[in-house]
Amino acid sequence: MELRHLRYFQTVAQELNVTRAASLLHMAQPPLSRQIRQFEEEVGVALFDRVGRGLKLTEAGRFLLEQSLQLTQRLEETLEGTRRIGRNEKRWFGIGFVPSVLYGVLPELIRVLRDDASQIEVGLTEMITVQQLEALKSGRIDLGFGRLALNDPAIAQRVVRAEALVAALPASTAVPATPLTADALARHPLILYPARPRPSYADHVLSLFRAQGLQPHVVQEANELQTALGLVAAGIGITLVPSSVQRLHRDDVRYVPVDAAGFVSPVIMSYRAGDVSPYLLRAVEWVMRQRGE
Repeated sequence: MELRHLRYFQTVAQELNVTRAASLLHMAQPPLSRQIRQFEEEVGVALFDRVGRGLKLTEAGRFLLEQSLQLTQRLEETLEGTRRIGRNEKRWFGIGFVPSVLYGVLPELIRVLRDDASQIEVGLTEMITVQQLEALKSGRIDLGFGRLALNDPAIAQRVVRAEALVAALPASTAVPATPLTADALARHPLILYPARPRPSYADHVLSLFRAQGLQPHVVQEANELQTALGLVAAGIGITLVPSSVQRLHRDDVRYVPVDAAGFVSPVIMSYRAGDVSPYLLRAVEWVMRQRGE
């Protein structure tokens, strides 16, 4: 599949008329019609219903249009950033992060880095800690924020902070607001995230229960924090989240403190060992100042 085929599809899908789409694309109608048919064959499903002289998107077509527009917009942003870097206008600085750190130190660090907008292009990629280490070694990112300590001589890791965990429960649950013990938590069905890849924060949570001699009943695994909270709101079970996530206000979820030894989750900053980039050093020094070092 070529990018031009996707652009042909988007134009036809937005116009719902091959003649108008062909005019916008500066090409004849018959070749465009052939390209659209070939594109549908390659995708393997019908993207358009032919209605009289016009077209109508199928459910699959509507989904592809919505998703592909997001992809091409991101591609355009990436290409523009590439051009700026290629013209030596900016230096690329990639940051990988787990979603929960967006409620802590990361947003302010991004603002600090972007204050020097003439020199640095900050790229953000959501990924778990294991993925961050691989991305650091391959050079795709320069700095990572995760929640797992992993032993790799190529990577330096520093604990930024240790966050207390809180239990996320459905708002309608008749549980007192007093802290929940590990035993009380283990009696609730548990929702884990992320489901994959592993090891991840999910394994950290399970290890906390094991350290207490407990085996929680895992009823569901989700890949994302927001999905886990949605499942909590639906009454499927509870989940454990870092305390900073409480800043994410939801009317259908309530947060209850946890009273159990060791039920914390560290925020761990990772970067390539020996990297002396001034942008990295600036970022690391700023983060550590926030914790008083």
